[in-house]
Amino acid sequence: MSLKHLSLKALPFADAASEGLPLGQLLRLSLFQVSVGMASVMLLGTLNRVMIVELGLAATLVALMIALPVLIAPFRALLGFRSDTHRSALGWKRVPYLWFGSLWQMGGLALMPFALLVLGGDTVHDVPFAGEVLAALAFLMTGLGLHMTQTAGLALASDRADDATRPRVVALLYVMFLLGMGASALILGGLLAEFSALRLIRVVQGAAVATLVLNLVALWKQEKVRAMSAAERAEPRPSFRDAWADFASGGDAGRLLAVVFVGTVAFTMQDVLLEPYGGEILGLSVGATTGLSAVWAGGALLGFGLAARWLARGLDPFRMAARGILLGVCAFSSVVFSAPMDSPVLFVLGAFGIGLGGGLFAIATLTAAMTLPARGVAGRGLALGAWGAAQATAAGVAIGLGGGIRDAVSGWAATGAFGDAMGASALGYTTVYHIEIALLFVTLVVLGPLVRLSFVHPVPATQSDGKLGLADFPT
Repeated sequence: MSLKHLSLKALPFADAASEGLPLGQLLRLSLFQVSVGMASVMLLGTLNRVMIVELGLAATLVALMIALPVLIAPFRALLGFRSDTHRSALGWKRVPYLWFGSLWQMGGLALMPFALLVLGGDTVHDVPFAGEVLAALAFLMTGLGLHMTQTAGLALASDRADDATRPRVVALLYVMFLLGMGASALILGGLLAEFSALRLIRVVQGAAVATLVLNLVALWKQEKVRAMSAAERAEPRPSFRDAWADFASGGDAGRLLAVVFVGTVAFTMQDVLLEPYGGEILGLSVGATTGLSAVWAGGALLGFGLAARWLARGLDPFRMAARGILLGVCAFSSVVFSAPMDSPVLFVLGAFGIGLGGGLFAIATLTAAMTLPARGVAGRGLALGAWGAAQATAAGVAIGLGGGIRDAVSGWAATGAFGDAMGASALGYTTVYHIEIALLFVTLVVLGPLVRLSFVHPVPATQSDGKLGLADFPT
């Protein structure tokens, strides 16, 4: 056995490669997820801290700025459709959108530090609302580039992968997204530990350059040149309205998006509440609550691995989504009962279960969106864009709702509005968890009719030799 063959068999993601998408090109293409992960950390973590702590901006203003990229998320379906129907002399569809998404992403990050410094009051000439306008523009540009890049990149990977390796390709792309987020959080946080205006400019604009370099390497020679004649390019493209009507015909696509939206809200409302709940209600230390992120991530990693393994064995993604939802119900129930039983063990098990159920649900619905074209619906870019739009919008809405509901209910309970028996500090948290349980049952109801697709149009099982491969890795 040659050294090359042995090394490829030893790689845990080698089984994601196929004849149409060799391993080297797949790994290179996955770099766009690294840049998307870096931008996500920059918007949601690093700059969030900088604006509130170092620049002294109001938390409400910061929240509004961070929420702006979510406004772009509903347009992912349109971006995906445009990449499905794009016509050029070279015949490229996905690469132009990867390129222009990279430019928007880089441009937003390049403008970002100057806009934030103006917003923080570091100005020579006082122009009313200049900081707010510039910062909003920078966040919108970055959000547009992020969504355009990810939608076109996922569609290109889905186009090039075959049916047998597509679940593993999805897994690898999400591994790279997580790696991009983790590495960027460590690097950017370390570079900005000693804050100064000049250091902010250097770090953020360095991230802008890294974005362009990563995405250029990712898209290089990923799509074959298929020369189109002038007559072909002159043909009118189908309208988005017609394509969406075709996509949603029969109700399956629309129902899937409803499942994604409601289920994502149900799993995500707790994102900003788990650690405060453990500290305030159960009295856990700072170190213990910080470790909850690792517990949740461990559950998600197991969920991703199980999802890829089950999909490789032919389990229908809608049935797998139902498994994730039921695990989520059990997990949230465990978190709720941990307070009256004063049981940190139940709480930790609940956090692990939330990650496990959420991981299964996310991969199941994404795989279902990727296989919709195989079930008779055209346009993977439209399908993936619609999934991303529903998922990203729901996550943004859920996080805001979770914090708002907790604060409102806790405030009312503190005034005695619910009586002395209902004045416990845990009420605000448990109200959110009960709402999430109810939403998970609603998701099951909406999901039910989709299970019939597993009988009418079953997804064929892929070959699996039982060895450790990308199917065993998280997304």
